[in-house]
Amino acid sequence: MGLLEDTADEILAGGDPWQALEESGLTLAGVPEEAGGSGGDLADAAAVLRASGYHAASVPLAETLLAGRLLADAGLRVTPGVMTAVSGEVEAVEAGGGLTLSGTFRRVPWARSARSLVVLGGGLVAVVDPAHAEINEGANVAGEPRDEVVLSAAPAQAAAPCAVDAAELRRRGALARAVQLTGAMARALDLSVRYAGEREQFGRPIGRFQAVQQMLAELAGEATVADVAVRAAVAAHGDPVAAAAAKANASRAAGRAAEIAHQVHGALGATEEHPLRRITLRLWSWREEYGNEAAWADDLGAALAAAPDPWDLVTGT
Repeated sequence: MGLLEDTADEILAGGDPWQALEESGLTLAGVPEEAGGSGGDLADAAAVLRASGYHAASVPLAETLLAGRLLADAGLRVTPGVMTAVSGEVEAVEAGGGLTLSGTFRRVPWARSARSLVVLGGGLVAVVDPAHAEINEGANVAGEPRDEVVLSAAPAQAAAPCAVDAAELRRRGALARAVQLTGAMARALDLSVRYAGEREQFGRPIGRFQAVQQMLAELAGEATVADVAVRAAVAAHGDPVAAAAAKANASRAAGRAAEIAHQVHGALGATEEHPLRRITLRLWSWREEYGNEAAWADDLGAALAAAPDPWDLVTGT
């Protein structure tokens, strides 16, 4: 691994990594320096996200990165601390020399922890202080915050036109979750291989049994296929077809990877203390967020149906 990957891995392996992530600039990796970010490209952001998935880190990293990129796209500077981006129907009104926003947004990641809400709607990107929002707490299967946010004439701290629309933000979010899924699947594989080498049955490690070897091989295959698709999408720099294929692959593989890992571990992997539980809860949660495999397969099908040359679209030739 390179320096960035090593640094991210070391920090995210800790128990409470957010402060160290901020101090090292990793919460804004891939966000342009002129917008107040750490610079770098999408591959740098992906490296940090992959490490967060591998360690099942309970931090709003993807959310802050997505919000930071959105602000940069609008020509606005990033705000300090945790950020999360929301999109949907927004009513923007000029009042008293400023802009106020109204709207309701559901299942917003980490809204209760955010210092800034980055709102996309009506061709604008705006920054809102969460103190001016009603936040009703919720959670995903993994226990991560997924809150309802209600804005009622909330004042915007900053606002600017932006060409990014809700569909593009969804694609970016889907790719971020796909990267995290590949990190989590890599960890599920590592844990399963190690356990199969340690757990003995009938006087030998269970990893010596052909049935277990076949399961581990399938798990490795699922993780690898998903990782290849995701890395290709990251390298494609925003290609909507590549992003859709990446999330469809990663979400589909996540379910099977979690199933196999728990088969290998038996009841042990479901206990509160075992790291596999934290990994698979995130696999089950993240596979659904920003669209599951069925939703993205539908998008791919629609793109193929509309393409003048579907073969060219599939092969990229």
